[in-house]
Amino acid sequence: MQGRPCSPAVVLLKWKSTFDPGDSKPMAEEARDDGAEGWRHWRLTRDLDDVAWLTIDQQGERANTLGTAVVTELDAAVTALEQQPARGLVLSSGKAGSFIAGADIREFDATDDAAALRAQVERVHALFERFAILPFPKASAIDGACLGGGLELALCCDWRVAADNEATRIGFPEVNLGIYPGFGGSGRSLRVAGAVEAMKLMLTGRLLSAPEARRAGLIDAVSDRHGSLRWHARRAVLSGRKHRGPGVIARMASIRPARKLLARQMRKQTASKARPEHYPGPYRLIDAFEQHGGSVAAMIRAEAENVPELLVGATSTHLRRVYRLMERLKAEGKRSDFKARRVHVVGAGVMGGDIAAWCALRGLDVTLQDREAKYVEPAIERAHKLFTRRLKRPAAVAAARARLRADVEGSGVERADVIIEAIFEDRDAKRSLFEGLRGRIGQHAIIATNTSAIPLADLADVLEEPERLIGLHFFNPVASMPLIEVVQDDATDPKRVADGASFATAIGKYAVAVTATPGFLVNRVLLPYMRAAMHLHREGIPKEALDAAAEQFGMPVGPVELIDTVGLDVGLEVMTTLLGTDGDAETTEDRQLLEAMVQDGKLGKKSGEGFYIWKKDKPEKDRQAADGHDLDALAQAIIDPFLDECQACLNDGVVEDADLLDAGLIFGTGFAPFRGGPLWYRQQQQAEAHHE
Repeated sequence: MQGRPCSPAVVLLKWKSTFDPGDSKPMAEEARDDGAEGWRHWRLTRDLDDVAWLTIDQQGERANTLGTAVVTELDAAVTALEQQPARGLVLSSGKAGSFIAGADIREFDATDDAAALRAQVERVHALFERFAILPFPKASAIDGACLGGGLELALCCDWRVAADNEATRIGFPEVNLGIYPGFGGSGRSLRVAGAVEAMKLMLTGRLLSAPEARRAGLIDAVSDRHGSLRWHARRAVLSGRKHRGPGVIARMASIRPARKLLARQMRKQTASKARPEHYPGPYRLIDAFEQHGGSVAAMIRAEAENVPELLVGATSTHLRRVYRLMERLKAEGKRSDFKARRVHVVGAGVMGGDIAAWCALRGLDVTLQDREAKYVEPAIERAHKLFTRRLKRPAAVAAARARLRADVEGSGVERADVIIEAIFEDRDAKRSLFEGLRGRIGQHAIIATNTSAIPLADLADVLEEPERLIGLHFFNPVASMPLIEVVQDDATDPKRVADGASFATAIGKYAVAVTATPGFLVNRVLLPYMRAAMHLHREGIPKEALDAAAEQFGMPVGPVELIDTVGLDVGLEVMTTLLGTDGDAETTEDRQLLEAMVQDGKLGKKSGEGFYIWKKDKPEKDRQAADGHDLDALAQAIIDPFLDECQACLNDGVVEDADLLDAGLIFGTGFAPFRGGPLWYRQQQQAEAHHE
């Protein structure tokens, strides 16, 4: 992001004309070259009405981002427009379904010098301000992802129109990287959308559809056709339209007394999800808003102070690692061209029913089978609630409901592209089910089991082609947990594994390939973590103290609450599968405790009582029970077995490498993302100990 080219220029294309029935004039782009040789990422053209068209189309990339080379060319384009003003300007993208996806995250790791990063941020601030004050109307035509720096550039325009399609998402996801908007967005979004709406978007990282962004005040119009999108923007600049901004009441939220009250509420709400010592970014944003929220310029100056410091901090560094792991998982899911339209799920219990509901939510036709209709009906009811909660629009909800059908007879098997067994965790029952599928399954179809621990070899031999069976191990709750373990063993056809990963990616999940050793990856690692907590609890440590220690470390829930959530009966089954029925005295005690609780009907959250009493899906906890306990020491005692088992899994080849293991445990267990992954965290610990 340094300097600007000496020679400003305008790239002008050959004559072309497009006519919109709603306009009295055609749009034409002139054919003259003003000497913009060397530009690779931007085009600057003018039509017959002297409307400038500034189009980003980053060479060699599927999505546009604002890296150094792209920003340098933008600087040249702004210089050209300063030297030869236009009647108006339309900012758009040359990539269908991709506006600007933000800054180039790959460049964030180029330096750990906060002063150098601050100089770069200040240069972008100056460039965006020059763009914002160009002396003619400017409009953004947004089609596709308009995120982070892309939205910040769009906010420099006077008016914004966005395409109403699935690709268009608008927002500030920077909080997920441990920072907050740093290219002027923290100030300009307050002016455009109002303090409450803008701060909510920046603090949550939520991405909006075009209609949602319009309601939030970020954009001015929605278009349902690409050609119409461009003409909307062109008309806006020719008529000099400007964004109206928030109403009087919304503007009052930026005055000092209101900011103090809002900042207090924001800190409280943020603290319920993220601790300031773990995730300082949102708290720095709230501090900046409280102090400077009445001035756009002051908010932007605060970005230059805060964002570079956050970028070089441990949290952002580790979260960028998590982002790279996420991108790798996405790539793993694209190694196959397998496409699924129809899914058949056998087993309408909590897990099977929720798998079926999720697949229908994601646009697939789903048949759900169980022994009798009375077992399927509760799953259909839960699915309808999920559709209503997630999709909201009545038409979308109705369409999802139509895609999910009860199928007691199992007639959907023959037509299914994916068949998922999700019955109770019993080896013989699963074998019997697969034996009954012989001769009914399409040659292209995925055959999968959702077993949480049973080796594939114990199930596959009843099939005509045992090598076709894979595991697709979902986690509970299906709608919230982003990971699927794709289970394989030495006999599994690698193509089927790739197909399973492709399917997982297509339904919006991350896929990690694991070997079919007992417990696979996630359950194998979680078992010693939960057993360590059970052991300490038997020694007299309150369960609330154990959960508080884990949460203070950064886990989403503590180990005791996790046991209750998973289900004590499921935990007992996993323990038996992994450890057998024999074992040392401590294993015997753990098993006897779980057996006694299960026999008493204390299954955890699903029965209303386990280690905790559950009411309204929340565990009742004595918040004072943790007082007086060394939470750091307790956290170490329960996390160390977790980390030890991670290393053992890597040594045993459960996953391909350490990065995939870290990804699996972050997305499968919620292991503190700000620590970068369990093996990465242990490596950092060891490095620090060595330096000491």
